[in-house]
Amino acid sequence: MLFLVISNPRADRPSDMAAARQSFWPWMARYQASGICQHIYPRVGRGVVAVFKVDGNEVLHRILNEWADIIPAQFEVYPLVDLDATTALLVSQVAASK
Repeated sequence: MLFLVISNPRADRPSDMAAARQSFWPWMARYQASGICQHIYPRVGRGVVAVFKVDGNEVLHRILNEWADIIPAQFEVYPLVDLDATTALLVSQVAASK
């Protein structure tokens, strides 16, 4: 399952969160190395956008709880569809309409 996650950190002073922000990247590196975090980009100002590939909601739930323990934030979560699955669906829809 693919998910796009957008973090909106709590409005603390950036200097107050510098140490926590430094610890975030090594923590996230584990998920990148395992392939769970497919992409991650810092947002201008504050926050992060990431794409996770997980086996289920429980895994994503655990990751977001760990994340919020490091940097308190609200998360927008969007389920995504794999491009190959989308292509196969479109091919079957076209075939069914003929």
